[in-house]
Amino acid sequence: MLLVSHDRDFLDRVATSVVNADGDGGWVDYAGGFSDMLAQGGHILGTAAAPADPRPKPPPQKEKAAAAPRKLSFKDKHALAGLPGRIETLQTEVARCQAGLADPDLYARDAAGFARTGERLAKATAELAAAEEHWLELELLREEMEGR
Repeated sequence: MLLVSHDRDFLDRVATSVVNADGDGGWVDYAGGFSDMLAQGGHILGTAAAPADPRPKPPPQKEKAAAAPRKLSFKDKHALAGLPGRIETLQTEVARCQAGLADPDLYARDAAGFARTGERLAKATAELAAAEEHWLELELLREEMEGR
């Protein structure tokens, strides 16, 4: 099957090989998706010959700030210690709300209760996602700090 797409992520997920023009009238077959082609030395035609930006580049001050090692603050350490318990509590709340909403007679018995449970479920799900994301960020930072 021949697939032509501009969506590089889609090509990475679907393609088993990429055929790319070499620029001299030939074609080169690369195993894997688009990212694999780039890793194997393939290139996108026209990108090397792009005109240079005439505007001067800003000084690399932001790179220095990003390269500075960041430490876990007391607040981060406290959050990292408390988040697993908070996540577990929220998972229990989500499961309880889902079980309540799974009752086929709940809406007929108590429409307002059904609405409250649905709202609690939405709130708990959003809080759970935020807590998991925050925990993941802190855990990655902690691992980065230990790796140095």
